[in-house]
Amino acid sequence: MNIFETDDNSTPLTEEEKQDLKAKWITTRAELNEMETRGIVEAELWLNKNKKDILTENFIKKLHQKMFGNIWKWAGTFRKSEKNIGVAPYQIQPKLKILLEDVKFWLNNHTYPDLEIALRFHHRLVQIHPFPNGNGRLSRIMADLIMKQTGHNPISWGNDLTGKTELRKNYISALQQADKGDYSYLIKFATE
Repeated sequence: MNIFETDDNSTPLTEEEKQDLKAKWITTRAELNEMETRGIVEAELWLNKNKKDILTENFIKKLHQKMFGNIWKWAGTFRKSEKNIGVAPYQIQPKLKILLEDVKFWLNNHTYPDLEIALRFHHRLVQIHPFPNGNGRLSRIMADLIMKQTGHNPISWGNDLTGKTELRKNYISALQQADKGDYSYLIKFATE
């Protein structure tokens, strides 16, 4: 499979974003997925030492850079292009600021159960879609960090949400229900 081939629910990259591939030797989607997995493992090691205030724009940018910085020049930089999902690029920072303040309020006031807070954060971060790519993986890690900081185990997201699998189909469907304000499907997905 071509490195830039996507399924119907993946975020396509612009030609300019594709040119920012650092690892020019990558030619297949499998090679890209392998490199991204390595980057995520390295980012998780970094997280073990750097879990201060996770609910900041700077932390989210740094985490994305740690995850994908060996692969993409634009890692850790908010997108400048329109996508098939996400707010307009000029709305990323204000929408993210509102989301971060909402989550802090929810946590401080126990507005929802901790799992639901983590999943609402995950969903809204995906909706904002701040980066050209990697938003789902980033937002799942961020949700897991919220779970850990509130004294819970990380969410079980399943084995592989990057391919054309039944698991990914169910995950996307749960996100689409959350788009309509119904988080029960996402909660069910995260607890099964």
